[in-house]
Amino acid sequence: MKEINVFCFGFGQVAKNFVKKLSIEKYHINLSTTSRSESSKKTFKGINYNSYLFNSEKFDQNLVVKLKEADHILVSIPPENKEDIVVKNFSKFLESTKVKWITYLSATSVYGDHKGEWVNENSQTNPISIKGVARLKAENSWVFLERNKKLPVQIFRLSGIYSNEKNILVRLKSGDVKLINKKNHYFSRIHVDDIANILFKSLSKFKSGEIYNLSDDKPSSSKEITLYGAKMLNIENIEIDVIKSETLKSFYNESKKVSNKKVKNYFSYNLIFPSYIEGLNYIRDNFM
Repeated sequence: MKEINVFCFGFGQVAKNFVKKLSIEKYHINLSTTSRSESSKKTFKGINYNSYLFNSEKFDQNLVVKLKEADHILVSIPPENKEDIVVKNFSKFLESTKVKWITYLSATSVYGDHKGEWVNENSQTNPISIKGVARLKAENSWVFLERNKKLPVQIFRLSGIYSNEKNILVRLKSGDVKLINKKNHYFSRIHVDDIANILFKSLSKFKSGEIYNLSDDKPSSSKEITLYGAKMLNIENIEIDVIKSETLKSFYNESKKVSNKKVKNYFSYNLIFPSYIEGLNYIRDNFM
């Protein structure tokens, strides 16, 4: 049985699905995580682990010991106050660890608006949202550590994440969806299981300094996905919404199609859910 010592900064759906994948692949997992709540011992999928307090104000000093023992570190905490709080608090500790794999989970918001055109990892990063600007700044801080401190860092830029539990079908059933029709607005998404599988693939084919987009094959409009989901659930009338909230305005100010060619080619990976069609059909048939 392979052993792996994993430290997860943040333990949300991506980190949990990654650990779940490790368990399925019969790894013996030594797991530590961080949380905004007080430090405690927890269990996930039969794995006993320590969750350590860490926020922008303070952290449990005991986590440093576990961090130095880790051979794999997954960072899924978003920037706070426009900076990466992991780099801010732990860059010096990371330099003295035995880590051989650091993965920073960024977002495709770093590309900004490309007028509905395709973007790849070589495209211009010109974020226009507050979150996108912060993400790019965080990315750059990890790139600096990789280049100047020789830390083994890869970056995954994630498209909109959906899962078996969190998706348009669940929202439609709860009545929490309004139809937004904006011409030439495209965005990409990816199922969390595909993210976990690619993270797992990268354990055996890690290349420091690389950046990869994680998205499916079919960038689509919000309207297209909403109507497809409504048809699946036999929902006929959906209220048309006017974009009011700042979060929505920010989202709809950006239109791009995110290419996944690099990640699929490098890791020789075939998506389980190449588009929302396969993903939503699977969710309906197995979880609804």
